[in-house]
Amino acid sequence: MSPALREFYENPAVPVASGPDRSRRQARMLARALNAAGPGKAATILDIGCGDGTAAATALPLLRGHRLIGVDWSQDALRRAARRLPAVVRGELGHGGLPFADGSADACVFSEVVEHLVDPDAALDELRRVLRPGGHLLLSTPNLAAWYNRGLLMAGVQPVFSEVSLRGIHGRPGREVVGHLRLYTARALRGFLTASGFEVVRLAGAPFHGVPRGLRPLDRAACRVPSLASILLVHARRREDTWGGA
Repeated sequence: MSPALREFYENPAVPVASGPDRSRRQARMLARALNAAGPGKAATILDIGCGDGTAAATALPLLRGHRLIGVDWSQDALRRAARRLPAVVRGELGHGGLPFADGSADACVFSEVVEHLVDPDAALDELRRVLRPGGHLLLSTPNLAAWYNRGLLMAGVQPVFSEVSLRGIHGRPGREVVGHLRLYTARALRGFLTASGFEVVRLAGAPFHGVPRGLRPLDRAACRVPSLASILLVHARRREDTWGGA
């Protein structure tokens, strides 16, 4: 990661999540997947890119009995996350940067990280490495084809979530620069995960807290059709026939 990007993401004022609704929906998806393995089985869950731990802390009540570890490369973020999570570890994505053995994790939560990455392929290779065969990946990311982005593009307006600069907003609604480098539609995300050695179990939608208040009922309704939702939520599993290394 370039020094400019590191400095940007180290800034605690930079928004890092789409709101608690997404965190709860994602935690429920994971809880259902883990419970399917049978009651009483404690799982090791890695929250990769945990930031300050706010999202994981929201999910913790739904994941009782499991071991949740927050992972981030930012020491400042980990200091803040340590106040909210039972365990935190420093690690980076790609080329063995996560300090865990091959196949040691039952699940990885990857919440709104992939859109910030220069090399998402290497990141998925690393997640696949640390997951056991059949292990769960819970990924969320903004939807390029969200219902309002379709209208904005038709009007010649830059879509919400997309970024052309780290220094300011140009040509799109909103006031905050969030550092998105890549955006996915539901179809593209499904294809990307499949090509990376995962089997998509379920694709769902979640609302975005930044939608104007008057449009929030419509945004929630759009979640019924994931390809139109603001946020894409995916439950995938590491395919049994794929090797855990890059």
